[in-house]
Amino acid sequence: MRLAELSERSGVPTATIKYYLRERLLPPGERITATQAEYGEEHLRRLRLVRSLIQVGRMPVATAREVLAAAEDESLSQNARMGAAVWALPQGPEPDEDDPHAARAREQVDAVLGRMGWSHGQELGDTSPAYRMLVAAIASLDRLGYPHDTEHLLVHARLAGELAVADLDLVETYDTPPERIEAVVALTVLYEPVLLSLRRLAQTEESGRRFEE
Repeated sequence: MRLAELSERSGVPTATIKYYLRERLLPPGERITATQAEYGEEHLRRLRLVRSLIQVGRMPVATAREVLAAAEDESLSQNARMGAAVWALPQGPEPDEDDPHAARAREQVDAVLGRMGWSHGQELGDTSPAYRMLVAAIASLDRLGYPHDTEHLLVHARLAGELAVADLDLVETYDTPPERIEAVVALTVLYEPVLLSLRRLAQTEESGRRFEE
């Protein structure tokens, strides 16, 4: 297909496609004349992945280029490829290493990971953005005096474990590593507001059941 058809089928403006080509986010088409090239189905798939990273995942172009390089690196495991994409997503606040609440929070996180048997999370530790984000969140709970003991946190961890199984079951319905990376990014970003909304609706329902006169 020519550039105009690629734009029409993908829903991406031609100017944006040209920008992706210049930034090496999209491989060049097959040159047929000095000024024209043809593009195939692989370009359509790559455009979907690029849009997931930049438009849905809000990654900077340079970061998206690194994720795409990891996606194509066959020396990496599928887990490493998908992990590179998720780690590159915008993350929450970082813990203040000088804050004594952060030190206690890190101990609490390690205790929860140990109780859950999440060995990957334990091995990655502070190198994981999600680990650091959890430390910062629990440090805030500790600082403000709200419950954050292991038993309270385990309730959320077990629910998260069930969600992870459902998430990865869905990701496995996609055939190729690039498609799975696209799915991981899109579903992580798009389902987080779904989870937040469902939690608040559930709280509304439970509050009405318990407290409504």
